[in-house]
Amino acid sequence: MFLKNSYDYVNQFIFFVSNQLRKLYLNSKIYNIKISKFNEGNLEYKPSPSLLDCILSFKKNNNNIDNFVVDKIWSHKNLNNKDFKNLHSFFWLFTLDLKSSKKTVHSVILKWIENNQKYNESSWEIDILSKRIISWISNSKITYEGSDETYKYKFDVIIQKQLNHLINEINRSEWVDDKMIGCSAIILGGLAYNDKSKYLNYGLNLLKKIIKFSFDNKGFPKSRNIRHLNFYFKYFILIREWLKESQNDIPEYLDEIIYYLGQAYFLINKNVGNTFLFNGNQASKSTEFQNYLKRLGYNFKNENNEVGGYVFLKDKKICLALDLGNTPEKKFSKDYQSGALSFEIISNNKKLICNSGYFQKYKHQLNNISKSTACHSTLCVENHSSVKFTKQFNSITKINSVLRIFDKKIVKNHDHWSISASHDGYNKKFGIIHSRKIDYFSDEEKFVGIDKILKKKKQKSNNFEIRFHLSPDSKVMKTQDGKSIYIDLNKEGWKFMCKNYKMDIETGLFFGLKNNFVENQNIVISGIAQNEEEIINWELEKIQ
Repeated sequence: MFLKNSYDYVNQFIFFVSNQLRKLYLNSKIYNIKISKFNEGNLEYKPSPSLLDCILSFKKNNNNIDNFVVDKIWSHKNLNNKDFKNLHSFFWLFTLDLKSSKKTVHSVILKWIENNQKYNESSWEIDILSKRIISWISNSKITYEGSDETYKYKFDVIIQKQLNHLINEINRSEWVDDKMIGCSAIILGGLAYNDKSKYLNYGLNLLKKIIKFSFDNKGFPKSRNIRHLNFYFKYFILIREWLKESQNDIPEYLDEIIYYLGQAYFLINKNVGNTFLFNGNQASKSTEFQNYLKRLGYNFKNENNEVGGYVFLKDKKICLALDLGNTPEKKFSKDYQSGALSFEIISNNKKLICNSGYFQKYKHQLNNISKSTACHSTLCVENHSSVKFTKQFNSITKINSVLRIFDKKIVKNHDHWSISASHDGYNKKFGIIHSRKIDYFSDEEKFVGIDKILKKKKQKSNNFEIRFHLSPDSKVMKTQDGKSIYIDLNKEGWKFMCKNYKMDIETGLFFGLKNNFVENQNIVISGIAQNEEEIINWELEKIQ
C-alpha cells in the first residue's frame, strides 16, 4: 500500500510539473507564431443557423444588440465560471434578431479579438473556443456579412488561429465531450473556408477515431450513458447536415453511427414523456429534438426491446425499464452509477418508480452519494454499493471493481411481461448473488417482484435494504398495520405490498435536475439475510 501511494504521488508530481511547463510553452511567442499561420481565403460556406437548434439549450429571444451596453461587455470583472463561459462562447449570438446592427456586432467581436488574440488559458479553453468558432461562423449574417475587408481579414485570421490551436491541443483533452465539440468546430471551419487538406480531413479523421473509441460494436456509447447517447447523436446529426448543406460527401461511418444511435434513441424515447435516470442521466425534454429530426426528414424504427444493456417494455399506458448491463470499462466509468438491476416504471407519462438521478459536479460530495446503490431502486447490502469506486487525482471517481449480469431472460406477451436477471456485484465481498424477477400483468395492472439473495455457502448474516424511489410529485401513506403503502401519483392510486419483510417510508434526495436536488420519498424493504436463499416478494398494484 505504501509503495502504491508513493507511486501515485510521484505520478501526480510529474503530471503537475509537465502541466506547468506546457502552460509556459502555450503562452510563449514561439507558440503564438506557430498557430498564427494563415491561409488566404474568405468565408465561403455559411451554414443555416437553424441547424444549431439541436444543441442550443435556450429559447431564441430575438434580442436587439443595441439594447445591450456593448461597450462594457468585456469589462466585467469576477464573472462566475458559468457566466464567463456563456459570454466567451458567443452562443448568445443565437438570441439576437438578425435585424440587429451588424456594425455593433462587429465592434464587439473586434474588441474580443483585441483582448484575446493570443492564447489565453481561460478564454481559449477547448469547449469555449469550439463553441465560439461554431457560433461566429453559424451567425455569419451578422458576424461577417456587410463588413469591410479589414474586419474580414481580422475575422478570418483569428478563426484560423483558433482552429490551429484546437488541432494542436485537442488530443490532449481528457474530456471526450470536448473532443466532440472541438471536432465539430474543426469540420465546420474546413467547410466554411473550403480547406479540406488542413481542417476538413483532419476533423473527419478525428470523428472516425472518436466513434471507434467511444462506441461499442452495436453503436452504443461504451459509458452506457443515455445522456452521452443524446449528446453524440445531436452532434453527429449536426455534422451530417453541415456536410449535406455544403454539398460535401457524407462518410459511410457517419451514416452508420447515426443509424445505430437513431434506433437506440427511438426505443428509449418512443411514447415516453419522461427521462430514464440510469447511469449519469438527467431529466431533459426530447420533444424539441424529435421535432427537429422530423423537420429534417429523419425517421427511425426499432422493434427490439433491449439496447445498451437496458430493457424497455412499453404499451400505451405503462413503461417498464431495467438496467441489465455490465459495468463499463474503467476509462468510461466517470459517470457510471451502481444501479445494477434497478428499474423504473412510467404510468400514463408519470414516473411511478424511479432512480434518484445524478449530481454531475465531480468535486461535490453529492456526486459520490448519487452514484451509490442506495440511490437506485434495487438491492443494497450492508449499506455498500454493488461496485467500488476510487477517486482519481482530478476528483473524478471511477469504478475499481467490475460487475457481471447473467441469467438474463426477457418475455413480452400481450398481457404479460417478465424480466429476470442476476448480478455478482456483492459476490466478492459478501459471497452474495442478487437475482431479480419482475412480472407485469396488464389485465390486473399489477407488478409482481421477486428479489433473491443467494449465498453460495453458509456465511454470516447480512443486513439488506431494497429501495423503491418515488418521484418528488408522489404522495405516500403507510397503513396502520404496516402491510401496505399507498402511492398517489397525479390522481392515480397504487398499492405497494410486501408481506414477509419490514416495510417503511424514508425521505431521500432526488437529483433528477442537473446539479440540483429536492427531497423525495422512497419505500424501503429491510431485513437480515440469514439463509442460503433469501426470497423477498413484493407487489405493486393499481387501485384507481
